[in-house]
Amino acid sequence: MTRSVRLSSLLVVLLASFLNGCATTNKNATASDASNEANPTASASTGAEPNAAAGSTATNSASNTGTQSSGNSGAANNDRKKGTESYSGPVFKNGAPPANYPAVNKRDPWESVNRSIFSFNETLDDNVLKPVARGYKWIVPDPIETAIGNVFSNLNDIPVTFNNILQLKFNNALRSSGRFLVNSTAGVGGIMDIASDIGLEKQNEDFGQTLGYYGVSSGPYMVLPVLGPSSARDAGGLVFDLASDPVAVGSFFVAPFIGPAVGSTRFADTRARLLENDKTLNEAALDKYEFMREAYLQRRRNLVYDGNPPPSKDDQDE
Repeated sequence: MTRSVRLSSLLVVLLASFLNGCATTNKNATASDASNEANPTASASTGAEPNAAAGSTATNSASNTGTQSSGNSGAANNDRKKGTESYSGPVFKNGAPPANYPAVNKRDPWESVNRSIFSFNETLDDNVLKPVARGYKWIVPDPIETAIGNVFSNLNDIPVTFNNILQLKFNNALRSSGRFLVNSTAGVGGIMDIASDIGLEKQNEDFGQTLGYYGVSSGPYMVLPVLGPSSARDAGGLVFDLASDPVAVGSFFVAPFIGPAVGSTRFADTRARLLENDKTLNEAALDKYEFMREAYLQRRRNLVYDGNPPPSKDDQDE
């Protein structure tokens, strides 16, 4: 029994020494780990100093570079502002004003519409009126064509006399009325133009000129279907011209077919007299519409002032 007690005591001593050695080993491992953790912190703090110095240097260089770039961008912005401030006009969607603005002729504000009607008239003239005029000129002998033209010219002296009276041009009214009487009698109903041979020259007056005589402006230029160039004033005067036209008034007192026949003959005769001008017009005019517009306006202005028109505002501006 004594032997078993000793054996038990020996086992207890061995177990205690074993446990004591394990505890010592754990303490040493813990201490070494703690020292290792402390060493990287110190090394990190040691290495941070040169890194911080390098970082501060990089920061300073970056700040200097940023300052230079900001200065350059500021100068560029100032240049842009100077370039922008040089233009004081309106702001457009594309950032710049258009190269040029469409010009509008004050005398022809309806040019687009007038050109469309002018194109229609040209097509009608080429396909209908001009062939009819050529056929008329080919069929009718020259002496008869001249006689027909004289008759219509003689009848036109009646509204010319009326407009001379309205314009208080009594001397011209006497001449135009005398011309009508001479040609209607001695000229056999106007077939012969005897009045021109004795100094009673043909005059050109209509109600549009009468309106212009009293200061009515010609207004915008117009192109009438079939009739051609006109103006707002002259188009309004056509009503009175028609009411004082012997052919138009006389058509109400004759057979229904005579009026249209006489009117068509006068229209064909007038167009036939203009055939000689077609070649010259086509060769001389780069823009036929513009050429006819300017020629019409200048001629009407000259007629209103009896050949002595005052300087226009456009001429004074130039």
